Formats: sequence, structure tokens, C-alpha cells
Amino acid sequence: MNQLHDVSAFSSVTPSASAPALVLVTETWPPEINGVAMTLSRLMQGMLQRGWRVQLVRPRQRSDRDAGAAPLAVNQGIEQILVPGLPIPGYGSLRFGMPMYEKLRHAWKYQRPQVVHIATEGPLGWAALKAARSLDIPVTSSFHTNFHRYCSYYRMDWLRGLVTRHLREFHNQCALTMVPNATLAALLQQEQYQNVVVLGRGVDVSLFSPARRSAALRQQWGLSEQDLAVIYVGRMAAEKSLDVVVRAFEAIERKQPKARMIWVGDGPELKRLRKRYPHHVFCGSQLGEALATHYASADLFLFASMTETFGNVVTEAMASGLAVVAYDYAAPAMVIHSGQNGCLVPFGDAVGFVETAQMLAADAALQQRFSLSAPASLQQHAWSEVCDLFDRYLHEAVEQPLALTAI
Repeated sequence: MNQLHDVSAFSSVTPSASAPALVLVTETWPPEINGVAMTLSRLMQGMLQRGWRVQLVRPRQRSDRDAGAAPLAVNQGIEQILVPGLPIPGYGSLRFGMPMYEKLRHAWKYQRPQVVHIATEGPLGWAALKAARSLDIPVTSSFHTNFHRYCSYYRMDWLRGLVTRHLREFHNQCALTMVPNATLAALLQQEQYQNVVVLGRGVDVSLFSPARRSAALRQQWGLSEQDLAVIYVGRMAAEKSLDVVVRAFEAIERKQPKARMIWVGDGPELKRLRKRYPHHVFCGSQLGEALATHYASADLFLFASMTETFGNVVTEAMASGLAVVAYDYAAPAMVIHSGQNGCLVPFGDAVGFVETAQMLAADAALQQRFSLSAPASLQQHAWSEVCDLFDRYLHEAVEQPLALTAI
């Protein structure tokens, strides 16, 4: 899961009472900071603008407790049903929702939605799936996070088979499972997932732009305009292969001692990184224009994660004019043409990643070429097109819930 910008403020669109009703069930939502929350908030904003009524079912967050939010409330045009939750191990700031089957079934029996979209496969998601199916309400789902691949990073390989079966059983009870890229769709189909369709991701090119580059921020990092700022943005977690990023930077630093490693984000690995690399610059979580300014003020973006379903930070970095090094899969494989607007490395080739990063860091002319070509190559990746496709999938699920076929 990745860093995001602040998209919690929805438009003032108020759909009519006769508009189709969509329920989103999720265990993460802004102001929580991750790519899933950002993606879902973008999609729901788009659905409001396209005339849907939206109900959000999610665990109660710390900010809700502090504000004394009611279990049923309306916020920015979205009705919210808040349920109890517990912290997710290793991600104390996130919570999984408790299985509130009877509560959801009662709510949907008397206020029936046209479709329920389930974004996370935890206990709350399973309860929502069971409740919707008991009422013959069409269900769609998202595959946002490679939980089954996370097992090896947390020394729980023995759980992988169980998690894989759990996810497949869950998604195969849905009319559609939406995944961020065609490679993942093909992989899931090989694993006997049914009715898989691709729903990509957008990038806000009005927010993420090279124009936000700040000499003042670079000075705070201890850099002149001629020095090299290497940046990572995202969760500080074991599954992000942060040690490969560190190895790449150390190889760069040996050739360019004035270079700085900039870390933007939070997570369970942050404390260890701070202690081990006190000369690196740690900026914490950033939102909105501040996040966009941090991106644009750097030069080289390193992303060595091998567990992404997409990787929103890659498109944000490219839109910001950064030279990107990433593995050849997910978002990088979709948007990077290696040598033209960034650098791709064969999946899992850590040695190649370090060598490519060192090569690109030493080539100022190539960095400049990528700084110009990368933003231009993302102009077609607008959130409006993604929301149009999501809207179409929802209508298909409503109109033909049993007749959909896999891609």
C-alpha cells in the first residue's frame, strides 16, 4: 500500500433519491494514508458525479472516536455506516472491520442498494458478501493488495496456501473482480479466479507536476540545484524491499558523496531506518500539495517493491518529472517505456536494480530527458476515464449479474 495525496473532500454533487444506490465496503478510507484509500475515494467521488447515491461501510477510525461520530452519518454526500474494528497486525494505524452480518442485512433489506462493491477481503468484507448474497444483491469486488505474497515478508509462508484459497473463494462469489493491470488479471485467471476485469488507476496531473519543484525545500535537505536528490515515497514496510533501495543509494553515494536519500512516508520499518541511516532525510507522511512538492523537488525515484497490484507512487513520481527506476511489472510495466521515460529492471533482479540506479544517477542528460518525457506520457491516464469504466462495470453487474464472463 502506498502514500497518497488528500482526496477526502468530495464534490458537492447530491444525487436524487431515485438515483441508483452503490454501497462500498472497505476497511481503509481517508484520512488513512495508503493507495487503496486514495483509489477508493477517487472512485466514489466519480460515482457521485455520475449520479450514484453512495453508502460507505467501514471500521470506525481514531478520528471518528475523537469526534464522537454517530454509527450512521452523512459526510460530503456519502452515507456512512461505521462498525467496530481492531488494529491490523504490523499496521497499527489501520483497522479491520468486525463481521456485522445482521446489521448490514437489516440495513440493506429496508434500504436496498443496486450493487455492493467490496474492496477488502477481511471479516467485514465476508459479512457484507454473505448479507448481499442472502438478499440477491449483485456484488462486485476489488483485488487491491497481494496479501498472499506478503506472507514471505512476515515469515508466514505456511499461511500462503490458506490465504490464496481464502481470496479465491471470496472473489469467485462476486459478479466481477476488478484488478489494476492485465498481468495480474492473467495470473489470477491461472489460479482459477472467475469474472476478472481490469480497472486501471489514474493520476492527477494538475497536482503532480514538475512546476512544483522547490529550491527552498531542496535547501532544507542540504542540496543545491546541482546535487542529486534520490527519493522513495510510500509505506515503510518489509514488503516494499526497502533494503534494495538503500543498497542502490549507497552505490550512488560512493560516486556522488553530496547525494541525499529522501524518505517520505510512515510505517513499521521507519524506526529501524532512522536508527541505521541517520544521515538520510526522513520527511514523514505528506499530503496534497506538500506531497507533490516533495516529489517534484527530487531527481531520481527508486521503487523496488515486488508486491504491488499497481503502484500509484510510480505514476505520481513520473507526473512530477522524476527519473524512475522500478521493476518490470504492475504500473511500471504499463507506463514506463524503458530508456524513453524511465528505466525498467527485470522483476526481482536486485543486482540489476542497483546497477541501473547507479547508471541513471550518473547520467544527468538522461535524467533531464526523462524529466520532460515522463509527465507528457501520463496525460492520457486521467481519473475520469477510470471512473467511467468503473461506472460501466457496476451497471453491467446490476443488469447482468449472472451472465458476465472473464476477460
